[in-house]
Amino acid sequence: MTESKAKLARLVAIANQKGGVGKTTTAVNLAASLSALGKRVLLVDLDAQGNATTGSGVDKRRLERHVYHLLVQGINADTLIHRCQAGKYDVLPSNRDLAAAEIELVNMEGREYKLKKALEPLRTQYDYILLDCPPALNLITVNAFVAANGVLIPHQCEYYALEGLIDLLHTIEKLREHLNPTLALDGVVRTLFDSRSTLAQQVAEQLHSHFPEAMFETTIPRNVRLAEAPSHGVPVLVLDRRSKGAVTYLALAQELLARYAVRRTNNL
Repeated sequence: MTESKAKLARLVAIANQKGGVGKTTTAVNLAASLSALGKRVLLVDLDAQGNATTGSGVDKRRLERHVYHLLVQGINADTLIHRCQAGKYDVLPSNRDLAAAEIELVNMEGREYKLKKALEPLRTQYDYILLDCPPALNLITVNAFVAANGVLIPHQCEYYALEGLIDLLHTIEKLREHLNPTLALDGVVRTLFDSRSTLAQQVAEQLHSHFPEAMFETTIPRNVRLAEAPSHGVPVLVLDRRSKGAVTYLALAQELLARYAVRRTNNL
């Protein structure tokens, strides 16, 4: 790896086509955890629900410009960035207006590469750029996968988990073949885990047996403080640093950094 490449941010798409699996919770709290470990982090909210924006303390209702204007109007990303003071990371916010981008991008030339081009100038300013994808495999998600170096998949341990994961991995493989040959699977993290549930334990074991190298050892539990943090507009690390949610997301960030260190050593 050359010195110039080493200085560029790694773009990580946090994605799952199924909603309610802890995707945005992972994006917000991983951003805060990486920041706490001394990394420069930008969180890009690509979901029209704007939950990552709200969870970072930014009022999505008062936004005049956001990710929609980045993708559709080509406004410079630098002018759209907000600061999550509590979490000590930057946010490129969104709100429900982003839903219109899906329609407007369809007829644009190079529509799959809009996000990649827009974020390229920011890569020297950050160590990590996290992309919180919408819970669908739509054109916005495709943009995220084309821009990203890797995909991190939060996955709830429930009955249909394995089937859904296989579908998503097939989609990533197709995008790798046609649009982004360097796209890597950064890993799968088990979320909303209830250790008292026999089914959750069985699904967790099944996932690990099928994808042993992809699974993170860190498992994110169901945690009251994790659920409460968005209503305060702060990451759980700020709300309650000693909570299980905060401790496990810090552990996930450390495990993620360790994986990247191994890849850099092996020039991957």
